[in-house]
Amino acid sequence: MKTIYFKTILPRTRVKTRAAAGQPNWLLAELSYRCPLQCGYCSNPVEIAQYQDEIGTDQWKKVLKEGRELGCVQLGFSGGEPLVRQDLEELVLTANGLGYYTNLITSGIGLTEQRIKRLKENGLDSIQISFQSHESDLNDYIAGNDVYLKKIETAKLIKQYEFPLTFNIVLHRKNIDCIKDILDFAFSFEPDFIELANTQYSGGFALENRDYLLPSLEQVKQAKRIVDAYPKGESGIIYVFPDYHQGRPKACMGGWANNFIIVTPDGAVLPCLSARTLPGLNVPSVKDSTLGEVWNNSEMFNIFRGEDWMQEPCRTCPDKIIDFGGCRCQAYLLTGDKFATDPVCSLSPQHNLVTEFVEKERSDEFVFRNFENSKKIMANIKGKPVIQ
Repeated sequence: MKTIYFKTILPRTRVKTRAAAGQPNWLLAELSYRCPLQCGYCSNPVEIAQYQDEIGTDQWKKVLKEGRELGCVQLGFSGGEPLVRQDLEELVLTANGLGYYTNLITSGIGLTEQRIKRLKENGLDSIQISFQSHESDLNDYIAGNDVYLKKIETAKLIKQYEFPLTFNIVLHRKNIDCIKDILDFAFSFEPDFIELANTQYSGGFALENRDYLLPSLEQVKQAKRIVDAYPKGESGIIYVFPDYHQGRPKACMGGWANNFIIVTPDGAVLPCLSARTLPGLNVPSVKDSTLGEVWNNSEMFNIFRGEDWMQEPCRTCPDKIIDFGGCRCQAYLLTGDKFATDPVCSLSPQHNLVTEFVEKERSDEFVFRNFENSKKIMANIKGKPVIQ
């Protein structure tokens, strides 16, 4: 699961313009779905084998150029694991020249000192590193690989090279009770931001493992009390409350096709990470269209803009300007209707789909992606360069 938030990150002075109304601020470049981890809350497609045909370096450079022309000023390099792409440094250099504020969203695996030096030289602005827990056994169990010690080395390397560091841990039933220890661990690296993101169940393996991952309401509230009382110093802490326990949906991605544009490893262009799970929509691609054409004219990006698509109770709800009807993917996955009010909302006529699940007894069965694939990628990272 990758976590992207709309916190203020001021671009360097090289950025000449800000995105105006009707233009995206964020471009997320998902360079590859390949990853040495197999976290059970990952938002990447479950059928990952269908998306192995990755677009090349020149196509990505074209995407970055079109993103700036469209108005994007913040650029995230993500995945999977973006470091499996050996052209990452070249793409960072291109992005730097175009004036983006760049953020590498990584597991930390594959970020050697040689590579971090090149990324620094090529103008990378900041790095977000993920941990699965504060201690090795749970971290490596959730990650599906023995990566804890390497992650610690990488976090220290990021600080050594003076990158702004965001420290990310996804919270769930198996680690949320350790929130105080997690904060102590995270603060030991002196991060600029700490993101504590309760798992969202809007697709990918998070939905597959919802029964295993969902914490109780009391666990969530207790964690929030600990976070609120924790001495933060100069670091910022973001605690993302899970909407299953909130009674109101989140404004998914800041509103459908409002701030965000995502390009996937195979070139699909999406307004949110799980958008191609929605049936009946043509998925645009950078192979056939420019980002501007997709943003302005495609069915995918226009179908849930505005309010005309909304059903009751959203249509007459005053909160519709705040939550935009909630998550479209979650609504579809729970109800079978992509236009339905997100069932996490207490006003939804199908809210029982959430309340009944929250109240049921939890499972200890956990679905991983593919152990053999993760081990193979890990071996490639440790040994020789990974295929581009």
